[in-house]
Amino acid sequence: MIPARLRNGASWADACILNISSRGLLVHSPRGVPQGGIVELRRGEHVIVAQVVWRDGTRVGLRADDRLPVDEIISLDGAAALQLTAAGAGQPERRKKQRAATMDSRLRGRAMEFVSVGVIAASLAITIWSMVEQALARPMSAVAAALGG
Repeated sequence: MIPARLRNGASWADACILNISSRGLLVHSPRGVPQGGIVELRRGEHVIVAQVVWRDGTRVGLRADDRLPVDEIISLDGAAALQLTAAGAGQPERRKKQRAATMDSRLRGRAMEFVSVGVIAASLAITIWSMVEQALARPMSAVAAALGG
């Protein structure tokens, strides 16, 4: 178990990280945390903002907004891990990675998806048009020959 601090709203509680992956955590906290809520988990200098995706008694499953440095979080020693000074407790801590960069990549991904769907739709339309033209070419040539053209 890895000790950490959990903030839900304005209150802090001790917590233990039971399992951690690059995008989520299993946390034990004696204080109840509502499902669907946003919490902040701190271990040393690491600040993890996550959403509560499920809860079972005192255990909660968290999905992190950002990728987690798993090895760094696990390897902190106990004294450095629980540092939460009174001066820093009231001030919001800023993320190292800007959210705008994440949103920018999402917009870029959506644009690429839109272009891909457009190219596929255009290819499909051209293929169908070509098949219809070939299907109607024989009867039209017979009509043209009958009319003397």
